[in-house]
Amino acid sequence: MQLAVEELPLKVPFRISGYTFTQIPALFVRLSGAGAEGCGEAEGVYYFDDVPVRMAAQVESQRAAIEAGITREELRQLMPAGGARNAVDCALWDLEAKRAGQPVWKLAGLEHVVPLTTMFTLGADHPAAVAMGALSRANATALKLKLSGELDIDIERVRAVRAARPDVWLGVDANQGYTLDSLERLLPVLSEARVLLLEQPLARGCEANLDHLDCPIPIAADESVQSLADVDGLLGRFDVVNIKLDKCGGLTEALLMIEHARRIGLKVMVGNMVGTSIAMAPAFVAGQLCDFVDLDGPTFLSADRSPGVVFKDGTVWCPPELWG
Repeated sequence: MQLAVEELPLKVPFRISGYTFTQIPALFVRLSGAGAEGCGEAEGVYYFDDVPVRMAAQVESQRAAIEAGITREELRQLMPAGGARNAVDCALWDLEAKRAGQPVWKLAGLEHVVPLTTMFTLGADHPAAVAMGALSRANATALKLKLSGELDIDIERVRAVRAARPDVWLGVDANQGYTLDSLERLLPVLSEARVLLLEQPLARGCEANLDHLDCPIPIAADESVQSLADVDGLLGRFDVVNIKLDKCGGLTEALLMIEHARRIGLKVMVGNMVGTSIAMAPAFVAGQLCDFVDLDGPTFLSADRSPGVVFKDGTVWCPPELWG
């Protein structure tokens, strides 16, 4: 097993509620055996301080078990959800696929894969800048706008994007930036702008406040759901589960979450924590089973891995030579 922590510079600073990013650290894991190699990449969960340096230490602490030939389910029982397990889990999927001579999607029980319509994300910048960003993504058919929690300027941002792109599917992501009071004041603006998805409006831990909200827009849980154990608690408050492999600990858990969410009547979304195409590829497999897809992570980076995922006409495609 080989581990590497890498810094991935962004093209420009990226702002969301409470954070501004200029680079994204990543953990890269490579596993080998029986003449094959598998790789996985994870960025971790920044708001839990689940950072790649610590993730690497977590993986190192389980080196003996991993190198002894651990299965994905054994790994799921051995390590907690989070970026460390994600990197190893995805490397195990890749290694298994290469040994079997079959793609990961087939091992996961899918009959085929298709290009997926993906959201392209606009940071919480000045309204004129987000309008320019919306226009610059002329081929995008779905946009997601980051909100900062500053009500007045968020209203301007939403209106600016909708004015710039009256044609596009539009969602917004508050990243926990709102209170119940400010959210109730924002909702009429979102409805007027034909926003079709509202992601994580309130802080994790404040989910009960949604009981008092009459919201005409589907609400997606992001920070409020980390792994399979959190899914049942979303019923009645959220409509959509945003699954990210870095949160839940890999494709293995993501597939279980998708199955369970659908069984109990929730819609499903796959997202990302930014990262290279190696991080997007396993999420692309999960995305085949999802209602909403947000896999634009590599578009924020100064440089991606080669080969990389292909973005075309608002869709994302993972070429077979990339991963899995």
